[in-house]
Amino acid sequence: MILTDREIEIALDRGRISIEPRPLRDALSSTSIDLTLASTFAEWSAKPGQAIRPGAHGYVYSQLAKHFQKRIDVDQYALSPGAFVLAWTAERVSIPVDSRLAARVEGKSSLARLGVCVHITAPTIHCGFEGQIQLEMFNFGPNTIILDAGMRVCQLIFEQTVGTPERGYQGSFAKQTAKKKAKTKPRKAKR
Repeated sequence: MILTDREIEIALDRGRISIEPRPLRDALSSTSIDLTLASTFAEWSAKPGQAIRPGAHGYVYSQLAKHFQKRIDVDQYALSPGAFVLAWTAERVSIPVDSRLAARVEGKSSLARLGVCVHITAPTIHCGFEGQIQLEMFNFGPNTIILDAGMRVCQLIFEQTVGTPERGYQGSFAKQTAKKKAKTKPRKAKR
């Protein structure tokens, strides 16, 4: 069952969902709430064609990211055609384990119509999640798209679960946050 705008507001008021800062009322649509883009982005610096083997014994994503990701903090990010970047929502989201809720993050259709995919394959926000939502953004379109910090970038669709899980989300991205660095000039993503 998907929550409507009224049910989302009730869940926010009762603490079944926490979004900080809380979005304004106009961020609600009939069955979702919009979130905005943070100013932190992470670019991959691995060489094109370099092989990464996530199924290998001992593979740890966070170790790979530590060596091959560069985080930047900018007010505008130029996402070139064929480019990929990680980004985060400005809002911190918390879905308590006992809320009997989970969510899906979906890109805004206004970006999709320009060829920008906001999340590639990770739409589930599990019951028990707490943190900023990481977005996997790719530009499939023919034009460079300027991403402004603070723009509406995605929407959350809340669903009621059929019970309370034994434990909340404990994956490698639990309590994730976009670590801020000093602001730099606008950047253009590499292809």
